[in-house]
Amino acid sequence: MPQLQNLVLTDRAATPVSHTFTPINIDTNGVGTVAETGTVPIGEPKFSIQNKRVNGRFKVTLKLSVPVVQTQTINGISTPTVVRTAYVDATFTFDGTASEQERKDIVGMFQSSLDPAKVLVNDTLIKLQGVY
Repeated sequence: MPQLQNLVLTDRAATPVSHTFTPINIDTNGVGTVAETGTVPIGEPKFSIQNKRVNGRFKVTLKLSVPVVQTQTINGISTPTVVRTAYVDATFTFDGTASEQERKDIVGMFQSSLDPAKVLVNDTLIKLQGVY
């Protein structure tokens, strides 16, 4: 069983940046959460992971939320404010009889679908183009 630990995620900036998410909580439902902590908790990007068993199936849910924070000044007082947040939810459901290789294969195919060279997925996600 993996321990909640640091998670380093790399973005797709022109010069890629590694973002280190550190453990912040495991709730009563077994959801482990890590965050890229900063000086103000209001704008922390968070990643959570949960594995639960539902009707003989394993359901693994990954969630990533990345807020954009700007400083707002009202009456001379500056405060950080979340102006928008991007969210990702991915749920993998495996039959209780699925082999480790079957799980590895589907995770690999899903990961491969996010390759920038895969125009169908990339241009729909990144360029917000419709599918025709």
